[in-house]
Parts: sequence; structure tokens; C-alpha cells
Amino acid sequence: MCRLIRCGIMVLTAAALTACYIVPERGPDGQVIYQPYPLPPLATVPAPSGGVAPATLPVRLYPANDVATRTGVVTGSVMNMMTGKGVFNVSYLGEVLSGEATRVSNEERRGVASAYSPKGMFMSCEYQMNTPYQGAGNCTFSNGAAYQMHIGGNQ
Repeated sequence: MCRLIRCGIMVLTAAALTACYIVPERGPDGQVIYQPYPLPPLATVPAPSGGVAPATLPVRLYPANDVATRTGVVTGSVMNMMTGKGVFNVSYLGEVLSGEATRVSNEERRGVASAYSPKGMFMSCEYQMNTPYQGAGNCTFSNGAAYQMHIGGNQ
């Protein structure tokens, strides 16, 4: 937590190092009171509307069984809306599967993703995010292929 040094001088470097703003407010008796306000996490990017801007993240699927080994690494993307929802797309065996990623109820980092192609191919994934921009999980396709999923980072 932030600590205010009360020597008559506010030490701004102490506030900066503790990741808080020190904001002056007036107390009931009219005296100025300095309250600490935590900064937002460094991994988030403020949006012009005051919320957090969505981020499009690369997704890589690495084979985890013999069926998946035939196709090799599969790539796609997820747009993290920073609301507990996302839009998921992956290209697999010449088909584009589209769907959504959703945070599991009461879990800040765990989620599920599902996608479907117009030709009937589908996939299901479970994942866990380390940050809003990086995570990992497992995916299975309707043809039995299983993959380890990596979200974020360089593609």
C-alpha cells in the first residue's frame, strides 16, 4: 500500500515507486487529506472511452496427438474485449472456424472458447490467462485432433 510521508513535504518518488497516485481531498474540517489511489495494472491500455481497449492476440496450437501431428502448428487469433468475452478465429484444414471465448463464472483468468466452420468442423478449448495478453490451454477438434494452445506473444 502507499504510505504518505508526513514531514510537510510530499515525496513524489515514494508515490511513484509504490504504484499509486496521491490525490488531495478536503476532509470534513476543511483540511487537505492525501488519499492513495492504486494505478491500473501495467498490462492494460486505457481506451479513449475510459475503459480498457480490446487487444487482438495471436493464438498458436501445437499438436498433442497423432491426428493433430498430421496438420502441424495451427494459427489463429482472439480479440480480448477486456470484458470477460472475446472473438476467436482459427484456420484449420482449409476451413475458417469462428466463435467466442468466455471467462468462466467467478473465475478471473479461466475460460472456454468454441468455434465452428460453415462446413461443420468445430473445436472446443479450455484456457487460463496469465495476463490479459498471455495465456495457455488445450483444444480439441471434431476430428479428434488435440492441441496445446498458446495465446499472446509473437506469432
